[in-house]
Amino acid sequence: AAAAAVREAPKRWLAFEEVGVTEPLLFWDPLGICPKEEKVFSEFRACELKHGRVAMMATLGAVVQHFIRFPGFDRDNFGEPLPAGLAAIPNTPASFGFTVLLSIAAFLELFLWSEDFPNKEAGNFGDPLGLNQYTRDMRDRELNNGRFAMFAAAGILAGELATGKDAVQQLGF
Repeated sequence: AAAAAVREAPKRWLAFEEVGVTEPLLFWDPLGICPKEEKVFSEFRACELKHGRVAMMATLGAVVQHFIRFPGFDRDNFGEPLPAGLAAIPNTPASFGFTVLLSIAAFLELFLWSEDFPNKEAGNFGDPLGLNQYTRDMRDRELNNGRFAMFAAAGILAGELATGKDAVQQLGF
């Protein structure tokens, strides 16, 4: 009866044991801004994953768009060559394409891709292709690649605003 009365203590949640704590920095929070509650941490982690995924696509797109253009997006309405990168946005048809892309992303974000925090961990949309790659190692890699891509995307955009050159031109090609 005494053994039945002893209950197992609930496992304490610790941020430094979460996915994404990897070498060489391990758990790095020098300003102490990491949330102390697991629910808030999960929401922050979902945002980090989402921003990382978007940054990885943006970085890849910034490089690829220098070489490949969708049909109809190589010249503006006046027959002039459509510039690459951010310089294309104010020109038609790129402004139309940007608006369509933004609208699709907003629809998906607001109506289809919602997080289910009580039942799933942050960013877990399963394994839709059945590759069996939803492991701790792959999740660590995704977080680290996303973190790097956020800096890369910010650098590409800052460099383009400063120099007027797209991502590939900034490399000297």
